[in-house]
Amino acid sequence: MKLWDIAHSRTGDKGNISNVSLIAYDIKDYELLKEKVTTEVVKEWFKEIVKGEVVRYELPQLGAMNFVMYDALGGGVTRSLALDKHGKSLSSYLLDINI
Repeated sequence: MKLWDIAHSRTGDKGNISNVSLIAYDIKDYELLKEKVTTEVVKEWFKEIVKGEVVRYELPQLGAMNFVMYDALGGGVTRSLALDKHGKSLSSYLLDINI
């Protein structure tokens, strides 16, 4: 199953840091997400672009997690040569993970 089957995602950025949320459609799926979508899984999934640390913040009352990915935007919006300088498409890419 793909993450998009049970969750949705949003992305933000600040400088060279990308912030990607993962929110369960149904709170009952939160524990599965917590077990399957670890910082190691996210770091490996984004290995081509994330050069720094990945930190996960858990929000169980919302059925959500927030992943902060450091050194992830090619230097930041004003320095990156990427087509998606803000990294907004990273949320869609995260949802393509098989669990």
